[in-house]
Amino acid sequence: MSNLTINAERLWDTLTETAAIGATPDGGIARLTLSDEDRRVRDWLRTQVEALGCTLTVDAVGNMFALRPGRNPDLQPIALGSHLDTQPTGGKFDGVLGVLAGLEVLRTLDGAGYVTEAPLLLVNWTNEEGARFAPAMLGSGVYAGIYAGDWAEARQDSAGTRFGEALDAIGYRGTAPAGAVPFGAMFELHIEQGPILEAEGATIGVVQGVQGMRWFEVTLEGRSAHTGSTPMPLRRNALVGAARLVEAVDAAAQAHAPDAVGTVGHLTVTPNSNNVIPGHVFLTVDLRHPQDAVLDALEAELEVAVARVAAELGLETRLQAIARTAPVAFDPECIASVRRAAAKGGHATRDMVSGAGHDAAHVAGLVPTTMVFVPSAGGLSHNPAESTAPSECAAGAQVLLDAVLDYDARHSAAA
Repeated sequence: MSNLTINAERLWDTLTETAAIGATPDGGIARLTLSDEDRRVRDWLRTQVEALGCTLTVDAVGNMFALRPGRNPDLQPIALGSHLDTQPTGGKFDGVLGVLAGLEVLRTLDGAGYVTEAPLLLVNWTNEEGARFAPAMLGSGVYAGIYAGDWAEARQDSAGTRFGEALDAIGYRGTAPAGAVPFGAMFELHIEQGPILEAEGATIGVVQGVQGMRWFEVTLEGRSAHTGSTPMPLRRNALVGAARLVEAVDAAAQAHAPDAVGTVGHLTVTPNSNNVIPGHVFLTVDLRHPQDAVLDALEAELEVAVARVAAELGLETRLQAIARTAPVAFDPECIASVRRAAAKGGHATRDMVSGAGHDAAHVAGLVPTTMVFVPSAGGLSHNPAESTAPSECAAGAQVLLDAVLDYDARHSAAA
């Protein structure tokens, strides 16, 4: 590997600069996918990569690919990147660090006049968060063939706006078909979004894979009626059914501890009035575990719980699976490159499996892939107080650079 060194101050300044796009008063970022704030940060990224001489391609679902030529154009590009969209209560680092560290890698190479053997490809994936359009990792999912483009186009946000309409509104529907921009491997830097690295005093997480994830939408239909004049035995209260489901999901995950997690993270209650019995509830369920067999058991328990509340309360119910991500094992050679890069920098490391979903999980089904984690203060993420120290951001970016250079050198020699 070379002795190229990223510019830590420049990386931090870039994180600060982009944090102003969609900034919230509490120090966070609200930059929902395909919003005007998303358009602004995409325009910013376009300007930066074109200033480096990269060729930018945008595909049909808005995924952005900035290509830096390599010495050998016959080699498949090595991709690096993550996402720039955030949660409504997002922080400055989730996803963003991966894209901006990738940009810093390109800037470092450009400043040194260093040309890799394989081309490099900086990627900004669309709708990783899933906060506006479910499911999460939608752009990479369409790229990987997991979701059909027409299905993605029809996804709606809470206001009824379709994904395709929002894509057109910000001007980021590209001409390249989804999946048409090729690459041969991918490295994604990300904050851990959990407490393990900080608790163990490690700087770099060497990520072995990603646990499986299943998302569901549940609709409960009862009957709206006056709260004062409808006796309790005659009620069909959809919110009571939702409350029982929330407890059932929690209980199912607790029964498969310590690795299972289950969450009801979104509830919409209709008519949502003080003196009207809730007649309609929409909710989401998020189930995760590193093993498919346990995910199957959790899903079965959810199905039983939905059927039970329907029978007990006289409700009509609908349970729909909207996302299924199988547990993923990352590529051993990519992992080895990260391990060598971390050792080169003298960083304390910790092997780990990601509890959160990431675009790398979809990409891993196509090409050799891995991730690099850096600590999250207090294990906090999806929160304006999300924090990773400048030195930790710099360490992650340096490991990303060195891992990509290591992988490039070994694979170009074998080609």
